[in-house]
Amino acid sequence: MKDITIHPDGIYAIDSGYGERAQVAAIHLIVDAGRAAVVDTGCNASIPRILGALASLGVTPDAVDWVLLTHIHLDHAGGAGSMICALPNAKLVVHPRGVRHMIDPARLWDGAAAVYGAEQTFRLYGRLAPVAAERIVAAEDGLELALGERRLRIIDTPGHARHHVAIWDERARAFFTGDIFGVSYRELDVDGRAFVYPTTTPSQFDPDAMHESVDRMLAFGPQAMYLTHYSRVVEVERLAGDLHRLIDTQVAVARAARGDGVARHVEILAGLEQIVREETTRQHWALNEDDALELLRMDLELNAQGLGVWLDTQRVTDAATL
Repeated sequence: MKDITIHPDGIYAIDSGYGERAQVAAIHLIVDAGRAAVVDTGCNASIPRILGALASLGVTPDAVDWVLLTHIHLDHAGGAGSMICALPNAKLVVHPRGVRHMIDPARLWDGAAAVYGAEQTFRLYGRLAPVAAERIVAAEDGLELALGERRLRIIDTPGHARHHVAIWDERARAFFTGDIFGVSYRELDVDGRAFVYPTTTPSQFDPDAMHESVDRMLAFGPQAMYLTHYSRVVEVERLAGDLHRLIDTQVAVARAARGDGVARHVEILAGLEQIVREETTRQHWALNEDDALELLRMDLELNAQGLGVWLDTQRVTDAATL
């Protein structure tokens, strides 16, 4: 299949079809000794792509043991209910905070509609299918799962969301990171050298927790990270340094913003755009500033929203301590 990228160690990336261009969001397959796991599901429209990829690899639906969600934002988990329906033996592994939302996804839908609007949410994700409670495993920190002849370990990684985990693959010496290790679009690669940008989307961004989660993953000595946006990156320590720097830079932009509401949002967004202009030069991207801004447009908009929510939360916290 043209939408599959083959990586080392029995790992495959499938383009989920999310967004208006290719390679915005990856679904990862791990195949070992005839058994398989799916990491994130994309949305409902992604399910035929996953089933087609499994068929092309000679993996039958009943050979999939696990569907692993890094978190429950709908570009990662919107298709989880439909995916479980298609895989008779698979269990859904999701952060304990996400279990109830997989059983009853109504609030999950409402949360996405509050960000994107109901019409756009339906266009992107369709209807969310619930998952039976007996088919769900709570992804407690440290949980180990057998897959073929390898083991996967769940690591709690808040910062992007409180319901976020990363999956450590000991054999590959790699993490499946969801959004906690940022986004990395292949259009920004320079001679194979990747770039990562932190994602601070609404509504649970926590910079201190994000820093801690990145450092916790680094302590495992990973040789690669598999990001949902988009797939495999190496030079992990260099990228982690960029993440730490850019987390702090975005927080500084937010703290410097004045006012409230739309005016503050516009000011934060302008500051984030300036960061991208500076990174265009720093990273020696082939894209010019305008093209880089267009590529990151949706990410910057969502980051600005998330930073605004974080600022409001900080104000409430500060007021409570007075």
